[in-house]
Amino acid sequence: MAITASMVKELREMTGAGMMDCKKALTATEGDMDKAVEFLREKGLATAQKKAGRIAAEGIVMNVVSEDGKKAVSVEVNAETDFVAKNEKFQGYVKQVADQALNTTAADIDAFLAEAWALDPSKTVAEELASQISVIGENMKIRRFAQVEEADGFVSSYIHAGGKIGVLVDVVTDVVNDEIQEMAKNVAMQCAALKPQYTNRSEVSEDYIEHEKEILLAQIKNDPKESQKPEKVIAGMINGRINKELKEICLMDQVYVKAEDGKQSVQQYVDSVAKANGAKIVIKGFVRYETGEGLEKKEENFAEEVAKQMGM
Repeated sequence: MAITASMVKELREMTGAGMMDCKKALTATEGDMDKAVEFLREKGLATAQKKAGRIAAEGIVMNVVSEDGKKAVSVEVNAETDFVAKNEKFQGYVKQVADQALNTTAADIDAFLAEAWALDPSKTVAEELASQISVIGENMKIRRFAQVEEADGFVSSYIHAGGKIGVLVDVVTDVVNDEIQEMAKNVAMQCAALKPQYTNRSEVSEDYIEHEKEILLAQIKNDPKESQKPEKVIAGMINGRINKELKEICLMDQVYVKAEDGKQSVQQYVDSVAKANGAKIVIKGFVRYETGEGLEKKEENFAEEVAKQMGM
């Protein structure tokens, strides 16, 4: 198939590889984007993880926590422009959506949209959304929500940059005080800043590990110097690189961002707070939403748009 400039641009944004390398990868894989990413990774020309895509869609993430702190929800609602996202009317509507999502029994977004709107049961959530679109004058979308409930502890909430990122952290603990709540907030801020994919290594599947090992082995074989090393040494190199990657993508293995020595892991930080308070603490999981994550926004020439509106 013909390889277009837009395909090359997309692959470059996903991998960070050079333009010609992207074109070569697409040609070799007959335009298959996923295979092209693998091709570049095997050649050592792409980063380990696909980029989620340009984060360009507007809107906000909002968290709501129950009064007892044992239940919380995170909701993302998108709009077309940042101007609307900062609008009080829009934010007030998102708060109503989040309040409803806190107590919904819907298993997914489609079921949530189909249920009765709590503030006016004569309408569905989807119908109220349509009404808000006509009032606000911009297309909007309730994109996703996630509930977190913890009977044996509490849920910590953190919102970054006015709703650009929202994090919920599920904390199991037999002691709840200001210091432990501060610890949970710090862990939530860690999630916002360093974007972990897993809570701990137990969540990482063996398939993922094996796939990464295959990629790393291919990289080594494509390196004239490294490929000459003994198999035992190569195996050690692969395991070392896997461990390094897991320390980056697993929350509890990450270096704690506020660590004074730059070495303390998140797990070690949590353990130190638990010891100081005579508590048993487990970070059970987290939810991290980033506004517009993985969505593309229509590219527009601002000057052309202004000229169009003025009839020029």
